[in-house]
Amino acid sequence: MAEKKKGLGKGLEAIFGDNVSTVLEEIQHSGHGSEEIEVKLIHPNPYQPRQHFDQDRIDELAMSIKEHGVFTPVLIRKSVSGYQLIAGERRLRAVKQVGLERIPAIILDFDDRQMMEVSLIENIQREDLNVVEEAKAYQTLIERLGLTQEELGKKVGKSRVHITNTLRLFQLPESVIQMLYHQELSMGQVKPLISCEDKSLVETIAKRIVKEKLSAREVEALMKKKPKQDKVVSHRFDYAEQLLRNKLQTKVKIEGSKIQIHFDSEDDLNRLLDLMNALED
Repeated sequence: MAEKKKGLGKGLEAIFGDNVSTVLEEIQHSGHGSEEIEVKLIHPNPYQPRQHFDQDRIDELAMSIKEHGVFTPVLIRKSVSGYQLIAGERRLRAVKQVGLERIPAIILDFDDRQMMEVSLIENIQREDLNVVEEAKAYQTLIERLGLTQEELGKKVGKSRVHITNTLRLFQLPESVIQMLYHQELSMGQVKPLISCEDKSLVETIAKRIVKEKLSAREVEALMKKKPKQDKVVSHRFDYAEQLLRNKLQTKVKIEGSKIQIHFDSEDDLNRLLDLMNALED
């Protein structure tokens, strides 16, 4: 049996400032420590941020594997019952599709934290994720590892501004996030909607964007022209206003903790002051 490769075990932290996906590719292409593992023993990666896989690409890979075999081993780690996949999801799916019983694999000695970091960071650096998956990956790394957005940006090779803007997607209604996830909407189209506090309005506009195929620029223009919400009219002081109008015989308005009394002239003002017993004798 080939010797397990443990090179990234304790030294994983040292590569996080570099390109993780490149390092993992080098390990896989080197083939060092590769051995044939039964496909049925390899379980999915619990930290895999990608939920959608392009079936056409898997079909193409399956055809190549059927004709030429698997050249690049997948990366796995030992688990309680068999193994867990670290990297090589498409290859594993294609092998299962072809019906092969074994796949070349390199066994790495990763703990849960290292596996999670590599799985999320590798996918982000490869830009394999859609924007919603990317936002969820950022959120997971921040919550699980206690990172600041600036620290996370350094790990994944993104600017802090990019991290912040991506995480702001969670301010959108869930229905709009799902439209973005299924690529009915683009990041550019939803960006003008994020700061809108009226969630029902955001959902209405999102549906309109899809129906009318509005561009990002058209959405921006639409949000600038959106009608202002009508002020909520309170009738709490209607009775008091009416009493004052009858007493003073002029327009009276109560707003918040203020009373506004209308007068037409200086004489009218003196009349009001007299009615309120405010004039000096």
